[in-house]
Amino acid sequence: MRVAYIIFDKITWLDFFGIYDPISRLKSMNYLPNLKWDICAFTNTVVDSFGLEVRPNKIKNPLSDYDAIIIPGGLGTRTLQYDTDFINWIKTAENVKYKISICTGSLILGAAGFLIDKQATTNYQEYKALEQYCQSISTDRIVEDSNVITSGAVSASIDLGLYLCNKWSGHYAEQEIRKKMDYNG
Repeated sequence: MRVAYIIFDKITWLDFFGIYDPISRLKSMNYLPNLKWDICAFTNTVVDSFGLEVRPNKIKNPLSDYDAIIIPGGLGTRTLQYDTDFINWIKTAENVKYKISICTGSLILGAAGFLIDKQATTNYQEYKALEQYCQSISTDRIVEDSNVITSGAVSASIDLGLYLCNKWSGHYAEQEIRKKMDYNG
């Protein structure tokens, strides 16, 4: 399985790391030994709102060869949803099996057209902004509609990571990873 983590300026890093940690354990704990991932961006470096900078290992590469794309949230999503070049890059994931978002990352999925006729969620402060992109808004923490999985605000990132561990490797794997993380959420 190949995963593309999408990062961008003004990202909320906890959205990224909260899901990254449990998913990376699928590989390190040998539940998905062939799991591979790339950190993908549209720019050479990515900086959050506080100055923490990360360099992606893939820049502007098409997203079509992945099994899943994961888009965190952050203040950057508010403008990126209207950035035609960025959204066209996200659209290269049209045939990717799983399209996943944390928090306001759903605004990016929506702007790319991946939420049409779907139920989705986002940060509770952005429900109104998400309405234009999907059939209905849910206040649930995690919403799976066909091949699209969205989650609520930043604290939902760990829960979503564990949800995906269960989906991709089963309940036992999720429980063992949860134990290693000492997470009782």
